[in-house]
Amino acid sequence: MSAKAVITGIGVATPNGLGVDDFWAATRVGKNAISTITRFDASSYPSRLAGEIRTFEAADHLPSRLLPQTDRMTRLALVAADCAFEDAGVKPDDIPEFDMGVVTASTSGGFEFGQNELQKLWSRGSQYVSAYQSFAWFYAVNSGQISIRNGMKGPSGVVVSDHAGGLDAIAQARRQIRKGSKLIFSGGFDASICPWGWAAQIAGGRMSTSDEPERAYLPFDADANGYVAGEGGALLILEDERTARERGAQNIYGEVAGYGSTFDPKPGSGREPGLRRAIEVALADAGVRAKDVDVVFADAAGTPRLDREEADALIAVFGPCGVPVTAPKTMIGRLYSGAAPVDVVSAVLAMHEGLIPPTTNVELSPAYDIDLVVGQPRTASVRTALVLARGYGGFNSAVVVRSAD
Repeated sequence: MSAKAVITGIGVATPNGLGVDDFWAATRVGKNAISTITRFDASSYPSRLAGEIRTFEAADHLPSRLLPQTDRMTRLALVAADCAFEDAGVKPDDIPEFDMGVVTASTSGGFEFGQNELQKLWSRGSQYVSAYQSFAWFYAVNSGQISIRNGMKGPSGVVVSDHAGGLDAIAQARRQIRKGSKLIFSGGFDASICPWGWAAQIAGGRMSTSDEPERAYLPFDADANGYVAGEGGALLILEDERTARERGAQNIYGEVAGYGSTFDPKPGSGREPGLRRAIEVALADAGVRAKDVDVVFADAAGTPRLDREEADALIAVFGPCGVPVTAPKTMIGRLYSGAAPVDVVSAVLAMHEGLIPPTTNVELSPAYDIDLVVGQPRTASVRTALVLARGYGGFNSAVVVRSAD
């Protein structure tokens, strides 16, 4: 029998909260954190709203030697890793170094660090470019820095599949737990709210150009016209359930019970998108039926075509209005590889409280026959949740999270 991979520690940093308590206090009531960009002058860009983390000062949490060699996303990830260890009630020295590993996801890498070094290159010369540029921009840098800081020498890696990457990384972590690792860090962080990073995101063609924070990111709404980007993410500690209980883990939030991933067919092929199949594979992997799912945390792309595809997949699996659906990311923006791990955090906290957080600001269009939780949170018994994520270019991922009680 395969080992059960359970979540025993959480580190989360989002525009509406740093740490589990602050994040959930804001999320459960629908506190909006989308506003005009302050990290740079975005007045000349077509998209000017974002979900920014405005209360984070890396120097308050990390040694000064790390600051010159790390991008903002890595600083957030390192602090989240520290928080996850504390939340799990375990110290790195408690576990053999080769029994601990790290698998993270990244969509853009250290964009802001790279931008700063490019500015030095063109304005001052190559001799002013930091030697840390060789790795600070890299997609795998979060995995590397977390493992070095905590002496973790077990299986490590990085997954790059855009918004779907966070779920893919969690699935890879589950595989390593089943292979015998005692503890694996997993999740994702992105933070590319800077001119270069912003230009790259706008080039994708899916960002909202609205200047109204409450009407900019509207998945499943008749006025949907793109998403708002944000920064942040979450890191989870996964352990084998038996090992966690034997060590007296102070938190067992839930089990990563199932996973499925697919890739969309070529545009114009006439074939069905792959999301429905990813959901069905994840449910089968978890050994649950559609009627067993208590809530779906939607990808919520915020464009008419992608919203239509997601709604169709949900209706095909669960039936019209067959399951409560929510997208709390409308409060904070889409965090790229960090978005889905944050949804996993919301899912296990929803199980703990019996409360589904709302999809803020959205007025559900009658074109979508789904039971979207809007306006206010909904009291509900939540024991099984499905988290969905889709990445640019055709990635589809689904994870089933189940109560460990």
